[in-house]
Amino acid sequence: MTDAEALALAVQAAEHWGGAGPLPPRLIAKRENTVFEVELPEAARAALRLHRVGYQSDAAIGSELWLVSELALRGVPVPLPLATRDGRLVADLGGGQRASVVLWAEGEAIGQARVPLAQSPAEQVRIYHGLGGLLAALHRAADALELSPMFSRPDWGTEGLLGDAPFWGRFWDHPGLAADERQVMLAARDWCRERLAGFSHGDQGIIHADVLRENVLVDGDALTLIDFDDCGTGFRLYDLGTALSHSLLEPHLAAIAAALIDGYAALRPLTAEARAMVPVFTLLRTLASVGWTIPRLPPNHPSARANIDRAVRAARIVMADGDLFG
Repeated sequence: MTDAEALALAVQAAEHWGGAGPLPPRLIAKRENTVFEVELPEAARAALRLHRVGYQSDAAIGSELWLVSELALRGVPVPLPLATRDGRLVADLGGGQRASVVLWAEGEAIGQARVPLAQSPAEQVRIYHGLGGLLAALHRAADALELSPMFSRPDWGTEGLLGDAPFWGRFWDHPGLAADERQVMLAARDWCRERLAGFSHGDQGIIHADVLRENVLVDGDALTLIDFDDCGTGFRLYDLGTALSHSLLEPHLAAIAAALIDGYAALRPLTAEARAMVPVFTLLRTLASVGWTIPRLPPNHPSARANIDRAVRAARIVMADGDLFG
């Protein structure tokens, strides 16, 4: 879909929420979904999302928006979904195209992947301590929800991450892997499966599953978590691992990791075993990211190569009982 085609769809979609304001929708992101900033009659600013056709089912999209609505109503800092004029959270644009809208969230993202953090070390620690607390609050609020039998979201448990058909793809079969890298991936898959089998009692439930830098907005002392497109069920520590996965080359990584874990544990205490598993879940996210690139990027794309290099490095360190965050 070209930008022009996406804009036309965004204008069409906005009509379901009363129509865009005097300014045309502004394209702000084009990844899994295409996202526009819009002005709506009953919301000064909002984010309109054109869902990628075929990525999530109607039931999964509806479940995501229901979940985010419930979290917002319970005080978790997430963007509140807005209903259409006829009371629905999802608009059908025809041809399998769906759209949804959430209130605009103020703030700037922590940063992009593979771009050094701009904040001072002290500010980085403050942000990640706050993010740990935010994730703990999200998990605590989710535990209080009564999920409908119709609730449908991806499984980020052992099979969703390491099974024969992981949700984001068979990372060990990436066509860009060298022979020795593939052996590392296969070894990491088996090693992680063994570790998860011994950690089956670990806290599991609703997770965000995509706590990347660009999905954490900072506005003064306030943090907001956005983009629940991949939310599902799984180990809670996967959210912490994901939050650290794009900071593995940061010079202050040890302080960032400690702040995130301590911020989380202040609201949801962690055992020594759980704390020791955070590097494992960080590795799991780097492996999943390699699978994510398979249908989306050419094998020799720089981003695909960067994901492979990161995962191979993390696997070698973690499997050797090295200090991934040191």
